Amino acid sequence: MRTITLEEHFATRAYLDGPDRALKERAERDGGRLAKLVVDLVDLGEGRVEAMDAAGITMQALSLTTPGVEQLKVEEAKRVARETNAAIGRAVERRPDRFFGLASLPLLDPKAAVAELERAIAEDGCKGIVINGHCGGRYLDDRFFWPVLSRAEALKLPIYLHPTQSPRAVIDAWYGGLKPAVAEMMAGFGWGWHIETALHVLRMVLGGAFDAHPGLQIAIGHMGETLPFMIERVDSMPRSTTGLEKPVSAYLRENLHYTFSGFNFTAAFLQLLLEVGVDRILFSADHPYRPMAEARAFLDALPVSPADRETIAHRNAERLFGV
Repeated sequence: MRTITLEEHFATRAYLDGPDRALKERAERDGGRLAKLVVDLVDLGEGRVEAMDAAGITMQALSLTTPGVEQLKVEEAKRVARETNAAIGRAVERRPDRFFGLASLPLLDPKAAVAELERAIAEDGCKGIVINGHCGGRYLDDRFFWPVLSRAEALKLPIYLHPTQSPRAVIDAWYGGLKPAVAEMMAGFGWGWHIETALHVLRMVLGGAFDAHPGLQIAIGHMGETLPFMIERVDSMPRSTTGLEKPVSAYLRENLHYTFSGFNFTAAFLQLLLEVGVDRILFSADHPYRPMAEARAFLDALPVSPADRETIAHRNAERLFGV
């Protein structure tokens, strides 16, 4: 069975020397799993392909690992986006049968972001966009960013909205007073990443981004970042108040797609399936943060029909990303 995974991360050595130097420094200090993580992040060659083969993964969408370029100043974001997109391009040129890219963009300069998007599509094998959360506390409901949304919609390019930590003031208010190690986990993978991403999506809905760009498609990971559980509840916000063209839940079913990406939990999958249907669910592994073999085993064990398994494994990705 063909399999396409969509939240699969990489980094360049220059990126680890710059925006993500904290990860590199921790890996050098602590070794072990973190050191292996760094090795796997920078591997865009045969080592990655061999690991994909061993796990039964046919194709990966490559995206720059968090924190991405969204928290950088404009000129640095332009440089890092171009450099990392070019690294994707080299990997795709070597193995177009195994990789395609999700472009990073310097969103704080929308004109430059659109230009970089068009260049990355033409030159680097990119089939979509990755956005690592808010840009210095500004979210995609902000009309400042809508030229990028408009271009993505016109080009039929999906945006993968990946988690990032909340703005500093939110972290301090929500997690202050906890033990530092616990606060770090709660602000990140233990809780905060997912709530932050769900909030970002709801801001886009309530800010009218999808009414203005009805063809825009957003993908989110981790079985929907808590949104499937809340999909009925959000409709307690009536259209008479929101001013939207449709109920909030309609946008979550019509403008969003949802991937596994490290959430290999059957109950969460069934909730997602019941709420949005099989045509909105896509396979992911979250490599190298989670084992690809674990994700493939979860896919193979899903309580769905063979046809639905194929839909999740590759057909939805083929349709959405044009691969």
